[in-house]
Amino acid sequence: MLEDRKRWILKPSKTKELLTKKISIDDLTEDDVQFDFLQKRVDIKIGLDIASMSLKHQVEQIILVSGDSDFVPASKLARREGIDFILDPMWNPIKPHLFEHIDGLYSMIKKPTK
Repeated sequence: MLEDRKRWILKPSKTKELLTKKISIDDLTEDDVQFDFLQKRVDIKIGLDIASMSLKHQVEQIILVSGDSDFVPASKLARREGIDFILDPMWNPIKPHLFEHIDGLYSMIKKPTK
């Protein structure tokens, strides 16, 4: 049975203030809670798919739509296996150590104009 993780949680800073008695429960506001989002290890699953497809030589090119530097190990492995690794960060900046492990940077989405 899957656990229902849809819930609101108290922000860590407010939890600390409550525990150290700097504030009381009556001092809490709507802004002191946040929705608890759980990604369910999506990055790990995508990284494993990249590794699997690369090691089995099932693809010649991978286009990853992300700018998350958690994908550095997967992109390094893919490139070592001869896979053309393209990154589309949707116009967001990426960290230099991710940039050095890709073959190209490209965005299919038009850059927003102000």
